[in-house]
Amino acid sequence: MLQTDHFVRFERVTSAERTAHGMSATVHTEQLRVDLVRDDVVRLKISRGGVFDEEPTHAVCTDPLANQVEFGFEQDGDRVRLVTSAMVVSIWLDPFRIDVHRTDGTPVIETAADADGHYWAYATLNDTFTVRRRCGGADRIFGLGEKGGRQDRKGRDFTLWNNDVLSEVGSQEFTAGKEPGDPRGDRTSTEFDPYYVSVPFFYHQLYPHGQMSGSFVDNGYRGHYDFTAANEYRISFEGGQYTEYVFAGPHMPAILSAYTELTGRMSLPPIWALGYHQCRWHKYDQAAVEALGQRHRDDDFPCDALWLDIDYMDGYRVFTWDTEAFPDGPGMVKRLAEQGFRVITIIDPGVKYEPGYPVFDQGLERDLFCKTEGGDIYIGQVWPGNTAFPDFATPEVRAWWGELNAAHVQSGLAGIWNDMNEPATGVISSKPMRFEHGRHSHDRFHNQYALLMAMGTTEGLLEAMPDRRTFILSRAGFAGIQRYAANWMGDNQSRWDHLWLSVTMGCGFGVSGQPFVGADIGGFQGNANAELFLRWMQYGALTPFCRNHSETGYIDQYAWAFGEVIHDLVRDAVRLRYRLMPYIYAAFVRASETGEPVQRPLVFDFQYESAAADLDDEYLFGRDLLVAPVDEPGMTARQVYLPAGGWYDWFTDEPHVGRTYVIAPTPMDRIPLYARAGSVIPLWPDAPPSTDGYHPEVIDLHLFVPLGDGRYESRLVEDDGLTFASRDGAHRTTTLTVTRTGDDVTLSGEVDGDGYPEFRRSAFRLVLHGARPATVSHDGVELSSTEGAFHLDNDGADFEVRFSV
Repeated sequence: MLQTDHFVRFERVTSAERTAHGMSATVHTEQLRVDLVRDDVVRLKISRGGVFDEEPTHAVCTDPLANQVEFGFEQDGDRVRLVTSAMVVSIWLDPFRIDVHRTDGTPVIETAADADGHYWAYATLNDTFTVRRRCGGADRIFGLGEKGGRQDRKGRDFTLWNNDVLSEVGSQEFTAGKEPGDPRGDRTSTEFDPYYVSVPFFYHQLYPHGQMSGSFVDNGYRGHYDFTAANEYRISFEGGQYTEYVFAGPHMPAILSAYTELTGRMSLPPIWALGYHQCRWHKYDQAAVEALGQRHRDDDFPCDALWLDIDYMDGYRVFTWDTEAFPDGPGMVKRLAEQGFRVITIIDPGVKYEPGYPVFDQGLERDLFCKTEGGDIYIGQVWPGNTAFPDFATPEVRAWWGELNAAHVQSGLAGIWNDMNEPATGVISSKPMRFEHGRHSHDRFHNQYALLMAMGTTEGLLEAMPDRRTFILSRAGFAGIQRYAANWMGDNQSRWDHLWLSVTMGCGFGVSGQPFVGADIGGFQGNANAELFLRWMQYGALTPFCRNHSETGYIDQYAWAFGEVIHDLVRDAVRLRYRLMPYIYAAFVRASETGEPVQRPLVFDFQYESAAADLDDEYLFGRDLLVAPVDEPGMTARQVYLPAGGWYDWFTDEPHVGRTYVIAPTPMDRIPLYARAGSVIPLWPDAPPSTDGYHPEVIDLHLFVPLGDGRYESRLVEDDGLTFASRDGAHRTTTLTVTRTGDDVTLSGEVDGDGYPEFRRSAFRLVLHGARPATVSHDGVELSSTEGAFHLDNDGADFEVRFSV
């Protein structure tokens, strides 16, 4: 339990007045500001030294007070109340406490009292502040981004401090002092904390009715969240100011939408980034990389991107190539592009401390590196040895970094891989590293470092390729990282428990605002075996980011490394991903519009089903596919919970009424996969070698007939997949609505958008699941099936199909 014994509580409000957005008050020796952001979102701020920090981090990217909220202001001798259409904010005067309730009286946040009856709305000890809140013993906690263990965080405590997990030096303070057998004493355990990404945003779900509230503390310093006690939780940050956004909910999707309205949403990625990626830390040369690409094409194994880890560089100097190993890097990239491959290289923030190295010389001359308190250039230790670090807290450094990236991708590179950006500093402590020319402590920007690096990288890629969507992959991050980069889960282990971990961690990212996420398939460190690799590939092909990556010094982990049988089975898994590309792409479009996850825990869509909320080993991929990975060796069947509604087994077409458990077979050729009844899943007719230039003339529409009356909506989004033209209408978006009334089913397609030059579709191929009518009516014309499907001529127009079951 987070200890607060010596903290000084703020106990009395001495004055309060209405403001344009809420109220202000004097509390203890500081100022309290309560600002209504929306009718269901309130921001709480307390000053330091009587001054407010109006931009505590780079997480919030909009003006939170841009919209005027209608509210009532009520004051009596005990409290001040701000009343909106959705919530009531109560500021109690003496003793000081902060409570927020929905208008139906259910709690959003309530200040906790200790055993002596003292309230802990806010307390400080030197630069640290803490708040303590009430909760129920059976309540659930979700979120906080990249965290280990179960998705429900209740019963555990967490630190927010971006950490190079496999660094013995970096992780030592978090493993030290643990009791024997405590899994947190092992940095490779599934319970270890903290990881690479810090997101101070979580959900509190009330028991037994299931309403949710949300909390986002806009603070980049080291944070602590303690949910170990039964009846309260504690939040503490070791510096900075208290700025908290409280979300009244009560529905999880609405809370996430409001949170990403503040911190931004993923920019729609290029479609090739949704394909299969092949990566390995290995000392390749140019011929080996081209041979790797050719092997995928020879094996008819779909692949969109080949990645180069640190050994492509000249002595690990960033923005360089080893010209002996790669005598013609741009030519290699061009030849691979002709085969449909994109190439991505790694870029670390650390710049080799070496006079005469142009990147170092530029940074030194222009005063762009982080300083120490004494004014020296901070030196850390990474791959090239002594290393200087760009001061990304300043816009001029981010601009410079953008220029370097822009020059780097002139070789034809398609994206950038940001690693070691916690920042990792090896055997040298990062604490002396300061920011903004030495004015700010390391702690203020440590958790934001990767976010700021990604901002500069994005700026550079847009400068180099202004008409192209950017792709950046980042190991570390903070709230708002989704605006600039995808995340992967860092250096995981080739173990079954890490396959399981990637499910909960991926879902945790998703409900924390980052939809573009994935784990190293097969595990990064250690030796996978054939069964583990196959099961991870079958699961990984149904996650947002799909990359096979492994560490040097271990066995090969290529698709063909475990023999022909495994190769063919993992190829089937990847081919399924490529056929599902229209469905996956539509899920990413939704994520870019609303912030909703692509990989999502069942609780996100079935919040009020207790059985769904407790699941850690299955998830939804998009809105309409339920995935149940195989996460143990030798498994021949597993239990799957199917939530409310109807569900079809993807492979057998067997229908199931929801709110039930089923035993699903798990033969080696597949993992359990279910489609939601009422959904229309668009598929490509085949799996192309890559997404490059692929614009099929026919799209398959798999309609899973509702098991009862109702209306269901799906979507197909078609555009060029590469540029920003879709923002200006260059797309075909078809809203697919399925309605069932009795035995009558209608599928209607309503089209929006102006089209785009590459559009080639001339027809749909409609496949029905759960019904076998001899004919269907397509825009009033009777059609018969051919080879189990109905051919619908359609070049992007509205349409309607009717049939009976």
